[in-house]
Amino acid sequence: MSADAPARAGAEPIRLVVSDIDGTLVDKQKQLTPATADAVLRLERAGVGFTVISARPMSGIMPIAETLAIDAPMAAFNGGIIFRRDGSIAEHHVIDPDVVRGVMAIAADAPVDIWVFADDRWYASTEVGHHVDSERVSSNQAPVIVEDFSDLYERADKVTFVSDDHAMLADLAERCKAAHGADATIAQSQVYYLDVTALAANKGDGLAALARTFDQPLAAVAVMGDQYNDVPMLERAGLAIAMGNAPDLVKAIAHQVTTGNDVDGVAHAIETIIFPRLAASTGASA
Repeated sequence: MSADAPARAGAEPIRLVVSDIDGTLVDKQKQLTPATADAVLRLERAGVGFTVISARPMSGIMPIAETLAIDAPMAAFNGGIIFRRDGSIAEHHVIDPDVVRGVMAIAADAPVDIWVFADDRWYASTEVGHHVDSERVSSNQAPVIVEDFSDLYERADKVTFVSDDHAMLADLAERCKAAHGADATIAQSQVYYLDVTALAANKGDGLAALARTFDQPLAAVAVMGDQYNDVPMLERAGLAIAMGNAPDLVKAIAHQVTTGNDVDGVAHAIETIIFPRLAASTGASA
């Protein structure tokens, strides 16, 4: 753990668990395993709230919400939309249109695919490629192929630049941050995805919004995540848990590290980190 990591988690009882989805709650095939679903159910039976926050659109979170029967508020687009399973929306933050124009101009000559999410639809520059196939699962919809995204600039929830040239994409991220980092949330949700969302659409503010809906202080919240866009919530939660598949810099920010998402890391964290803390706070066995 680095010197910049948050202080070791205290004794505040955990009353809410908030999990990222891709790379965390689901495995590499984007599947929610029975072991993880069972662990979440045990958590809720113990009186602990559970919800999710993700870079996914609402459409991509809904199947997870249905499987886990989450009726509490959830967060799409890293906190850009706070919504419930019935489709009601409590908060909605779109990207400043000037930011959308700016990052599009910066990326104009970069060899990237472009995705824009607006009106709970996924618009893409191409329908081919394994990342497109993966996103079909993650967003739970097919892309609408367009050549010109300009009519979406006023209502874009997320812009994603996609490339397997990781160094190039990291450089693009730095250039976008230099130009628009004060007016938007710009972060990589995977090494091959660069996401641009509204300034308020970050997992730190999203976590705070979710905690308020549960009427819980952040000190009573445990979070689980695996990527750089999870850092804002890892830094603010009372108990921050990084996945075993997370980059070392993300692990260094967390209080605890669980196993990878392909070996039921969320279930492992619930059973070996969260339940023992619950038992310690009540004096009961887990």
